[in-house]
Amino acid sequence: MFNQSIATFRYLPLALALSFAAAGQAGAAEAGRIVFVTGEVQVASKAAVLDSAVQEGDELSTGAQGYVYMKTVDGGFLILRPNSRARIIAYKIDADNPANTRVKLELLNGVARSISGQGVKLSRQNYRFNTPVAAIGVRGTDFIVSTDQLTTRVAVVSGGVVVSGFAGACGPEGGGPCEGRSSRELFAGQPGMLLQVEKGQLVPKLLNNPGNSPDQAVPPRSDEPSGRAVGAATTVPALPGTTVNLDPKKDAINQISKPPLVPVLPPVPPVVLVPVVPVPEVPKGPEVLWGRYERIAGTVSDPEVVAKLKNPAYDEGYFVGSYAIKRRLDAKMVLPSEGQASFALAEGTASLTRKGGDAQAAAIKEGSLNVNFGAQSFETKMLVRSHEGELLVRAVGQVWSNGTLAHGPDSNTALSGYLTGGDKVNGAEFIFKSINGDIWNAQGWTAQGYARWTR
Repeated sequence: MFNQSIATFRYLPLALALSFAAAGQAGAAEAGRIVFVTGEVQVASKAAVLDSAVQEGDELSTGAQGYVYMKTVDGGFLILRPNSRARIIAYKIDADNPANTRVKLELLNGVARSISGQGVKLSRQNYRFNTPVAAIGVRGTDFIVSTDQLTTRVAVVSGGVVVSGFAGACGPEGGGPCEGRSSRELFAGQPGMLLQVEKGQLVPKLLNNPGNSPDQAVPPRSDEPSGRAVGAATTVPALPGTTVNLDPKKDAINQISKPPLVPVLPPVPPVVLVPVVPVPEVPKGPEVLWGRYERIAGTVSDPEVVAKLKNPAYDEGYFVGSYAIKRRLDAKMVLPSEGQASFALAEGTASLTRKGGDAQAAAIKEGSLNVNFGAQSFETKMLVRSHEGELLVRAVGQVWSNGTLAHGPDSNTALSGYLTGGDKVNGAEFIFKSINGDIWNAQGWTAQGYARWTR
């Protein structure tokens, strides 16, 4: 049942990654189409042509003056700027069952921009963007990457990313985001900030250095798509008096169209006033929605979860483990500038899984949630207990100005959610999943679930 109310920890095994490559060779699926190309651009070792298909396994490359925009099958974009090379390793979208979606891209060198399509937004746990030295997962998202063989830098336009260097369980052959103590997150609410990974470096560095941003390395064209245009408009502003068509158009020339002629309209007839019939106000949905999008520990996924996650009245939300959570866009949050608050556990649901075992239904006990408004921080602890064992879940992190809760690196648990109640701040809801490898977790337990709190 879908109940009211940054990040999954799944690493695809090498065998699954290899199966992507095998599938691409046997019968590659279409990943997208070229909607803009200028200068020297090649796709699969052939000159790129407007409206040509890009398949799984294809490599895209640009010359010194080359730009190419690929619109993906789920309405996103992959943009390559000059002197860049990228590969579409996998691009399989399953709109009916997002758990089956698999997307994996690789930037070998240069500068690229990735704007998530709807399929990726509904299955962020199955998206991976690799560079020679780093793995990138998404929380939304619209981001820009510059890389060579030694250094990768990531900037975020909207949403957020989670980045890690390659080591241990996080290898280039994997799929989905690499998350744990060595990963770092970056969100669009941190202007001028970058994440940088150097070869052999596991933990990314957070830099406040706009001069090293990918946009400074290779500037965008003035007509580069905006993330806000994805799934909405088919054109974006370009040079004054022109537009760039972002839908395939075979007969376009440089894709720059002249301004449309203004038709001569007939005289407007007199306006007839019609009495306005009051329309009953449609009840708004809950402030927060949450649910399971896949089966776990005997529970079933909500058959309406995909439709509800597409509800335009809610934000892009977060995915953690088998859970998703979103908040209404019109929910206004006014946080106190100082003081602290404690919250009591009102309800929750969870599962506990021993390494190599099956998931077990579990209860949440002895929970606490404390928020320090002056420091814009929070801390929470919960005891997740099943009939076979228990795990103490601990998370500390930041409280964003809009009330979003995001865990920090000193947690044994990934956590995403929201404070609720507007200016009253009388509640909180979040989803969570513990990170394996904690020194106190000798039994190798993994806990995940949802919790609602009241003040």
